[in-house]
Amino acid sequence: MKPVYVDNNATTKVAPEIVEAMLPFYTEMYGNPSSMHTFGGQVASHIEKARKQVASLLGALPEEIIFTSCGTESDGAAIRSALHTQPTKNHIITTMVEHPAIKTLCETLSKHGFRITTVPVDNRGRLDMDFLTKNLTDDTAIVSVMWANNETGTIFPVEEIAELCSQKGILFHTDAVQAVGKIDMDLSKTKIDMLSLSGHKLHAPKGIGALYVRKGTKFTPFMIGGHQEKGKRAGTENVASIVALGRACDFARESMEKENTYVKMLRDKLETTLTTIIPKAVANGDLDNRLPNTSSISFEFIEGEAILLMMNELGICASSGSACTSGSLEPSHVLRAMGVPYTAAHGTIRFSLSIYNTEEEIDFIIEKLPPIIKRLRSISPYWDKSWDF
Repeated sequence: MKPVYVDNNATTKVAPEIVEAMLPFYTEMYGNPSSMHTFGGQVASHIEKARKQVASLLGALPEEIIFTSCGTESDGAAIRSALHTQPTKNHIITTMVEHPAIKTLCETLSKHGFRITTVPVDNRGRLDMDFLTKNLTDDTAIVSVMWANNETGTIFPVEEIAELCSQKGILFHTDAVQAVGKIDMDLSKTKIDMLSLSGHKLHAPKGIGALYVRKGTKFTPFMIGGHQEKGKRAGTENVASIVALGRACDFARESMEKENTYVKMLRDKLETTLTTIIPKAVANGDLDNRLPNTSSISFEFIEGEAILLMMNELGICASSGSACTSGSLEPSHVLRAMGVPYTAAHGTIRFSLSIYNTEEEIDFIIEKLPPIIKRLRSISPYWDKSWDF
């Protein structure tokens, strides 16, 4: 059974052309880029080419890109550097809907004396900008706001927030893991100081990420050791994956129009049809301002895990929220922050598409999901049979 994969915010298929770009660095050019001999040293030029490719997608300078192992490492390196380089400041502002990479880090830092302010959102997942602005203080070391939410796709006004922070001399970081490759970016025209991205969200393999650090921003490395990445991130470079990330950034730019037309069309067809034919089904997030591939739909009075298991039997791969919080029986902190009732938050499914999805796959989901919902509701003690469809 060929899977119908609509869980691309968790991870993406590695594009065949990206695999092809990687392979020589496992079999032919496997030298250490720091070696003095030509066999190893020649590899370094491919790392620099990848750095230029990443920088080009972001509208950044190559020297502003640091390769890391993943988005979580990039996030942690950004926040910790901001604290280390500004020892007199102990305040961090973030949001109530961040990915666990930021949320859990801030919760940990709060136990070590740092003051954390979390900005609330409204019922469409939009930030309370007045709250954020009022809480910018002299001891604020950094503001970290994700560019787009991983569960609902809601896009946040990070360029506006970065400008506010800049006016007050406060560093601004954004976790752009879900946004890079789906939204046009030109960091040279913004006041964003640091930005995190992850390769496996844009058809590169897992285990590679990058951190953008604006030229002139004080930075202390998270990983200490060798001289790699000009002393900003120690450890022998993951050359094949770095090359893959560079190629993935070119691939993302080549695919961006398709992402915002074809993928968006598929997403809208899926969402509109399901919320029309299934009663008590509601799409979550800012529907007018979100990523083109993401749809979060709550099916009231049933459990999302049960929906996922029954879809899984048919080969449909989706999720109930962030893959990094799967396994928890608690409803999504993102949906709770938006005020989504428990009866709906528990029954929420995230569909996240990619350019590899087909209209036939979307039609398959539209055919198979309504009977699943109907069957689960027939055994739900909270479902009123007069609502049946």
